[in-house]
Amino acid sequence: MRPARPEERDLPRVLAPVILGSDFCCYAYIRCFWEAYGVKPIVLASADIKSVRSAFCDFRVIAGIDQPEVLLPELERLGDELIAQGKIPFLVGCGDHYARQVSEHKQQIEERWYTPYLDFELLDDITQKERFYQICEEIGIPYPKTVFLDCGDKTAQVDDGGFTYPVIAKPSNSAAWHYAEFPGQKKVYLIRSREELEALYRQLQDTSYDKLLIVQEFIPGDDTQIRILSTYVDAACDPVFMVGGRVVLEDHSPTAIGNPAVIVSEQLDQVSEDALRFMRHVGYRGMANFDVKFDERDGTYKFFEINTRPGRSSMFVHQAGVNFAQVQVDDVLMGKRIPRITDTKPFIYTTVPPYVVKRSVDDPAIRKQVLDGFKTGVTRYALDWPQDCARQRFWSKVTYYHQIDKFRKYFWGAGAQGLA
Repeated sequence: MRPARPEERDLPRVLAPVILGSDFCCYAYIRCFWEAYGVKPIVLASADIKSVRSAFCDFRVIAGIDQPEVLLPELERLGDELIAQGKIPFLVGCGDHYARQVSEHKQQIEERWYTPYLDFELLDDITQKERFYQICEEIGIPYPKTVFLDCGDKTAQVDDGGFTYPVIAKPSNSAAWHYAEFPGQKKVYLIRSREELEALYRQLQDTSYDKLLIVQEFIPGDDTQIRILSTYVDAACDPVFMVGGRVVLEDHSPTAIGNPAVIVSEQLDQVSEDALRFMRHVGYRGMANFDVKFDERDGTYKFFEINTRPGRSSMFVHQAGVNFAQVQVDDVLMGKRIPRITDTKPFIYTTVPPYVVKRSVDDPAIRKQVLDGFKTGVTRYALDWPQDCARQRFWSKVTYYHQIDKFRKYFWGAGAQGLA
């Protein structure tokens, strides 16, 4: 049975955070839990990611942990074990597939665990991108013109909406996409002709992915037109924090395309207003991440999606001075009313070294801002934590400098995957 709410003074002794997944967001969580409570969370990962295997966590590799038939029994067993030790299990995760699994089985999981995830009915509704855009239409939030192709209909033909090419194609359901492995799989496709779109659609009709393929007008502009907003709203749908940034550079490798590589802090008043209006409209509670692009043709910020969990790049929230793990514990476990955090710090988040910035960012003012930040300490690598062990710091540097080869292959060279 799930333990009762503790006294706040007992949190460092009894709180037992468990993190599902082992990406950059996981490392941000590790750091947040240690700095807030002095506790080392347990990480349940499907692979040994050495750059994330911190001295400040208990890193456990469990084959198939991203599958419900493995995850749910493990959470039951581990929850009972922690409760027997006098601990309070607190479950968080990284990635859409974990968010969906925890949400779908939330009633069962909450017999033992506290967790900040949405109820499944709401999560399932708003993470279907066609439904997200429908809500945006209802409440007047700008979004790109979009059509949907049903990959479960094996006889359907392509409807490209009459858009001018190139167009963007991407899955409507990220969690289902995670499990549908096939040759050449990408997060996002830049489609340059109708023939290319037809070929992709035929390929998807032959896979296990039976959800919708989004075909969307291409919003012109390079990576510097992308904006990102990370936020947390409480049970009253009031914002605890809203931290925005301008994405200076994205990853361009096929399986990670669209992941922010450099983010510069930016006050996003209109984006924040629209995001809050969306969350209040649907009755949202918890952490969310919005992807947006500025459309210079009409001066609007077009919304692409909501992620119903912390984003992979959530270290930028920590860099802004917000401990987002503590916010979740205060709200979900402690039931505290948290005043809005507005005194955030300027930041520049990066996953790439200066050499990549020099070669990849065309805007001279932004390029100088990021490069100067390396010298002043404002620009910080997401996996750089001086307190961590030598092993983690070594592998984080390997990951860091490996980005040069990735950008050389996928952005500067013949294999470029750019969306601009």
